[in-house]
Amino acid sequence: MIKNKNITLVSHILVWFVLFSMPYLLSYGQEQELDRVIIHFWIPLVFSAILFYLNYFLFIDKYLFTKKTLWFVLINIIFISSFIYLKESIEDTFFQELTKRRPSNSNGNSAPPFKMFIYIQMVSYMAPLLFSIAVKTTKRWVKTEAERKEAINFKLQSELQHLHYQLQPHFFFNSLNNIYAMVDLSPEQAKKSIHSLSKLMRYMLYETNEETISLTKEIDFMKKYIELMKLRVSDKTTIDYNFPTTETGIKIAPLLFISLIENAFKHGVAASKPSNINMNMTCTSNTVLFTIENTNFPKKSGDKSGSGIGLQNLEKRLQLLYPDKYIFQTEVISNRFVVNLEIETI
Repeated sequence: MIKNKNITLVSHILVWFVLFSMPYLLSYGQEQELDRVIIHFWIPLVFSAILFYLNYFLFIDKYLFTKKTLWFVLINIIFISSFIYLKESIEDTFFQELTKRRPSNSNGNSAPPFKMFIYIQMVSYMAPLLFSIAVKTTKRWVKTEAERKEAINFKLQSELQHLHYQLQPHFFFNSLNNIYAMVDLSPEQAKKSIHSLSKLMRYMLYETNEETISLTKEIDFMKKYIELMKLRVSDKTTIDYNFPTTETGIKIAPLLFISLIENAFKHGVAASKPSNINMNMTCTSNTVLFTIENTNFPKKSGDKSGSGIGLQNLEKRLQLLYPDKYIFQTEVISNRFVVNLEIETI
């Protein structure tokens, strides 16, 4: 902020320095009369600077932006008229020799070379006035736009955080339900599952607070979750998965794929029927393609288990994190539920 203010101050000084130097820059190599430069250039520029900064720091905020337009116009007319009068008075009082050399009109009186002299001076003062309005309005728009973007960003971050916190208890709840089903059938497996779940929850709580994490870590997390879920399925279920085995160098938002895997185990496995889940992930330099196919066992109309919050959560997060950079498709093909998720990470 201080750096920006210093840049603004230097730019203002530079602009006025150039304006005060204009008479010499435009008449380089010619004889320049100092009195004429002072009265015709420097004094009007001083008044222009005063008019510019009065409006920039005071009148625009106090009157124009508060919709007191009439007051704004009247005050500026008063100041411009005062500056014209002061310039003429200074010229008549301190620059009499220059005044005597003015061309005379048809009555022999000293007069400007053309009748519209006063009007032209008023118009000349409109330049700093309009420029101050333009600069102030632009500055206000930039500030408003920055605040709007900051508010949008804060809202997005808050929503993402909410979705992230929503996902954790949903994941924990589903995992506990699965472990609960094992307790009576296989206490030892239930113990192992609890230990595995504690590791998964540690990852979710402590390693997923960053905006992006290594895809390799995310893959390791998914593999552990799949191995945990394998403990509760019957021999009639086959689970195949294929993930990249080497470091991809890709960074990705955490916990994007876990909802898809959860959904496959929840709706693709039946205890008394042959079931199959097949998962495949491929990567290019900046794209991740994740595909899941599983046998489809639709929920009964009265079944309220699993509200579908996982997939809804995923869709919202993708919209916020990767707008126009993802493809998310689900379809049923030959009684198999197929999910394709492609994410462009750059």
